[in-house]
Amino acid sequence: MIHVENITKSFDETEVLRGISAIFEKGKTNLIIGQSGSGKTVFLKSLLGLFDTDMGSIRFENKVLNDMNDKERAILRQEMGMVFQGSALFDSMTVEENIMFPMQMFTTEIDSEIRDKANIAIKRVNLINANHKLTDEISGGMKKRVAIARAIIMNPKYLFCDEPNSGLDPKTSILIDNLIQEITNEYNITTVINTHDMNSVMEIGENIIFLQNGLKEWEGSNQEIFKTDNKAVTDFVYSSNLFKKVRKLYL
Repeated sequence: MIHVENITKSFDETEVLRGISAIFEKGKTNLIIGQSGSGKTVFLKSLLGLFDTDMGSIRFENKVLNDMNDKERAILRQEMGMVFQGSALFDSMTVEENIMFPMQMFTTEIDSEIRDKANIAIKRVNLINANHKLTDEISGGMKKRVAIARAIIMNPKYLFCDEPNSGLDPKTSILIDNLIQEITNEYNITTVINTHDMNSVMEIGENIIFLQNGLKEWEGSNQEIFKTDNKAVTDFVYSSNLFKKVRKLYL
């Protein structure tokens, strides 16, 4: 679980996050949504410890991020998995080598043991027979699977995903959403997803935080978002024709 309490963050004189509090529960897919400039990227980077907040606290279980020194933060980061928007794979490495990379960097395990764990992760994300392919030889959806496998190889307690469906077609996006949710439930991970994809909201939004102008404007589930009368939320989600169609089924 991640417990965020009243955090603020400013750059120069511009306040980007304004008193945000939230709880991200273990075993659930927690989504952060909002328009460009709403503060969701700064919020995600604050959770990752890439930005220090000006006020408030971020607690991972019983460990307070704000109070940690560099060594303690490094240990915490080894409990985190990250799926980047562009996958951030190494073009010169094979699928297997990309997945092995975090363990080679941060553990003392020998390569044969790491390769065994990489193959478990490869099997889990349904990438059989892709071990020795280079990343420019596989599709965008497969690259996302490689990124997810790399993120989970060290059995993280926390999984962060930044726009995991970026650049994918709708069908592949649904498959990636479902895979992330399955892994979250199966491994009981605290998963936080930064997204603008309304299909993700409807498919896997167990807990959704909507940001506007640096404030938490609304919080609820994918069932509740169809029924809210919060104008900021409805103005945002009504931009999606898919949302308009699906919402009729819930009202």
